[in-house]
Amino acid sequence: MNFNFGSFNEYGTLRKVALRRPAQALQNDLKIDSEWQDLNWHARPDFENAAREYQGLEAALKSVGAEIIHLPSGNGLTLDALYTRDALVVTPKGLVKPRMGKPQRRQESDTNAAALSALGLPIAGEITGEGKLEGGDLVWLDRHTLLAGVGYRTNLEGVEQLQKLCGDDVKVHWFDMPHYKGVTDVFHLMSVLSPVAEDMAVVYQPLMPVRLVEFLKSRSITFVDVPEQEFDSMGCNVLAIAPRHVICVEGNPETVTRMRDAGLKVEVLKANDISRKGEGGPTCLTRPLMRD
Repeated sequence: MNFNFGSFNEYGTLRKVALRRPAQALQNDLKIDSEWQDLNWHARPDFENAAREYQGLEAALKSVGAEIIHLPSGNGLTLDALYTRDALVVTPKGLVKPRMGKPQRRQESDTNAAALSALGLPIAGEITGEGKLEGGDLVWLDRHTLLAGVGYRTNLEGVEQLQKLCGDDVKVHWFDMPHYKGVTDVFHLMSVLSPVAEDMAVVYQPLMPVRLVEFLKSRSITFVDVPEQEFDSMGCNVLAIAPRHVICVEGNPETVTRMRDAGLKVEVLKANDISRKGEGGPTCLTRPLMRD
């Protein structure tokens, strides 16, 4: 069955998006108690507050008319299954199942792909062998241009397999990511780069590869810079729900001011339990499937 994925970018108006609610990811207090430390969450999430915060995320997505597909729970899924972007990749030929760099998350791609395949979304293939790939390391600039970060969660073998699955009319440009806090940290390409319009991105330049900065500038993309004091609080984890209309995590006032000064409409999300404790902001919580 054919499925229209729309335009390939990170800023067009969201039309379809896959989420997994706290009820299906966190599930209950017993599961939370048994997993949050092993998964390197910063603190124990509160189940009831997480559910309340999630309602704010869904309301913001629905405000632009996005159709939300709720993914199910499943055997072998952890608390991290809340962060649906990482576990599937959308390509012009269909969905690609990644092999997650974080071993505890490797069941997610099968579960998510099975749920969406049942709804008619095509599966183009999967990353196998020694390849590693996570959705947070991938940024579409346009239908023919995909950026990839190579680091602890995504390796070059995974990127090369993805290039083959995308086909010759897509060029995957890869960039080495810095060590930063090491192998246990959640650090993706989208930790430092969030496109918000065709010609604008929210960025944290101190941790961006030089080649990436130069590449974006060669495309005439202007930057909204996140200040140093707001990087760890996920000031750069900004989800565009329409061109120049974004969601960000509460607690980054200077970044919000800079975005609004740049002409962006900004929705501020209370997300202590769904984002900060697990280090997964609005981009991580969503798997966009179709954009204008």
